[in-house]
Order: sequence, then structure tokens, then C-alpha cells
Amino acid sequence: MRATDSAEFLGLVPALAGFTPRDSIVLLPFHSGRTHGAMRMDLPDPAVDPEEFADAALHVLLRVPDVEAVAVVVYTDDLAQQVPDGLLLPWVPLIEALLGTVHETGVHIVEALCVTPDGWSDYLEHESALRALSTIPAAPGLPGVGDVSGDQLAGAALPPSDLAERERVGRALCDLGEVLDRELRGAPLTGHQNPQALAAAMLLDDVPAFAENLLDKPDDLQPFTCATLLWCLERPAIRDAMLVQWATDLGFGNRALAAQLDFAGAQQTIPDAIGQVFLGRGARPDPDRLGCALHIVRLAAARAPRHARPGALTAAAWLSWALGRSSHAGAYVDEALRIEPEHRMASLIGTMLSAAVLPEWSLRRG
Repeated sequence: MRATDSAEFLGLVPALAGFTPRDSIVLLPFHSGRTHGAMRMDLPDPAVDPEEFADAALHVLLRVPDVEAVAVVVYTDDLAQQVPDGLLLPWVPLIEALLGTVHETGVHIVEALCVTPDGWSDYLEHESALRALSTIPAAPGLPGVGDVSGDQLAGAALPPSDLAERERVGRALCDLGEVLDRELRGAPLTGHQNPQALAAAMLLDDVPAFAENLLDKPDDLQPFTCATLLWCLERPAIRDAMLVQWATDLGFGNRALAAQLDFAGAQQTIPDAIGQVFLGRGARPDPDRLGCALHIVRLAAARAPRHARPGALTAAAWLSWALGRSSHAGAYVDEALRIEPEHRMASLIGTMLSAAVLPEWSLRRG
């Protein structure tokens, strides 16, 4: 895609981001005259020091390899103000601090634009002028991009589910829990256990195979399959191994589960290769595979009784983060912590998001 002027460039930003940002500042890093994606940050609280924000934004920008130039776009609900000297754009002190900090590093400024509810303008113009939003061409259709009219939180809401679905999954969780509790205590089965619960318990004999088979039929999440997945995602060692497997493959999943169980038994530390995947380092995962896993855990969270949701929500947060969708990850973390305020994994991901920690593979060009 090529942009010949600022208006055409603004038309491309939603296609590059996958959504139309709101109350955001967007950085588009360039290398050899090309950009490969967009980095979105919330506009800060007005009390935040612009220089501190600029330093933090620059730190994130420079994590992208070989950055030579950057375009900056502010999307704000604030309006431009007419002042005696002309037009005063919103967030000028913030943009001046950011552009100054970027310039000091030798990174070239391609564009510095502002989009408001009543028009758009250019921070780099000597005398700013407001152009109509209608002059921004529609974002081009790209394979796999879809509708980009929503903002950064579009698509984060869980799929719809009804009370009957949640009750069926709740009963399945209870029946599965009874079978597993008897197995744990070594108590014999009485013959009154639900046969579907017995079959579901057998899936746990090979958790990596169960996790892999879920990807084959992502929309066929029957109540006992859903209950088994929720049971797994509520147990940190199993949940983390499943996430690492979905980011790699079945073989790596087997290694990850064995390492997690050994770690839980205090027998040894987690191998670096497994920990690196969990931290977003190493080979870039297959985004379709991660997306399929995210679809499954979102379905499970939607159909789970409220008390059984935090594990699935936390898994959805990590998978979203791994796909570069930190805004969605934040929404899932917030919901998990509303249900279980002391959830350790959700709190950890929330800390990572607050610190603008991004998976390294999302910063590398394809």
C-alpha cells in the first residue's frame, strides 16, 4: 500500500492497526521507507509529565529492530481550539516532547498528525489548519483484516452465551470434579458417576493431546469438553503448559507439561526454552494457531459459571498479548481480577501490560 499525502496515510492507519484507534497515540515505525504495523498507546492522564511519557514511548519504539523513522498520529475526542495566534491542536505539549525526544536519537519524523471529532490536522505545519474528516479515504480492504471501523477494544467482548449453556457446563464441572476427587483419594467409583464425566476424566490422561485436539474443532466445545478445559486452565502448571504448546507444537507441549509438573513437585527449574516462549521470546508462533486457541478459551470463558472463569480469562489475556493485542489482554485481565482479585497469573499479566512489555516476536517484521 502506498500513501501519497497525509490524508491517504491516515486512511491506511486503521488497516495497519486492525482497528480505528480512539483516545490513543499511534506510532508507526519505518525501515527503508516501509512500515509493517502500528503501536498504539493510551493517551496519558493530563497530569503525566510529557517528557516522562516521551521517554517511555521512545523505549517501546526502539525495541523494534532497525527503526529509521516514525510517524505519529493522535486520535482524540478533544477539539482543536481557536486562539489569537490561530488553531491550537490538542496534546501539543505531549507531541512536542515526543518529537523532540525522537529527534535526539536520530530517528526521522515522517508524519505527526492529529485526528479530532471535527477534523484532522498536521502538528508539523507552521500554521495548523483543520481538514474535513471526509477527506480521509476509507481504509483499503486487506486479506485477513476485516472490519476496522471499531476501536481498540472492538472484538474483546466474550461470545454470547445463555443461562442454559452455563448451567450445563456448571453441572459438567461438578460431575467431573466428583470423578477426579475420587481418583485423587483412591476411592472406588460407585457406578453412579456420569459416564460423560468418566470419559472427560480420561482426556486428562494425555493433556497435550487434549489441547491439540481442541484446535481441530474449535467451535465444537461440548459441555464436558468445556468443563475439562476449564479444569485445566484453573491449574497453573497445566494452563501454562497448554499456552506454551499452542504457541509452539505438540512435542514442545509434552516437554512443557513434564517440566511444569516437575517444577510443581520442586524437582527442578523450568527449562529456559520453555520460559522464553512464555515471555514472548524465540520463534514467532503461527498466528492462526494462536487465534484458534484464543477463540476456544473465549468460548470456554463465556460458557463457564462466573466462579470458573478466571483461568480461561487469563489464558485469553496471554494469547491476546502474544498476538500483539494488549488492549484486549487488559480487558480480560480486568475481568479475571474482578472475579478473583488475588489471581496471580492475571496480576502478573496486568503488571506486564502496565510496563508496556511486549512479546519480542510481535516487534519483528515478518
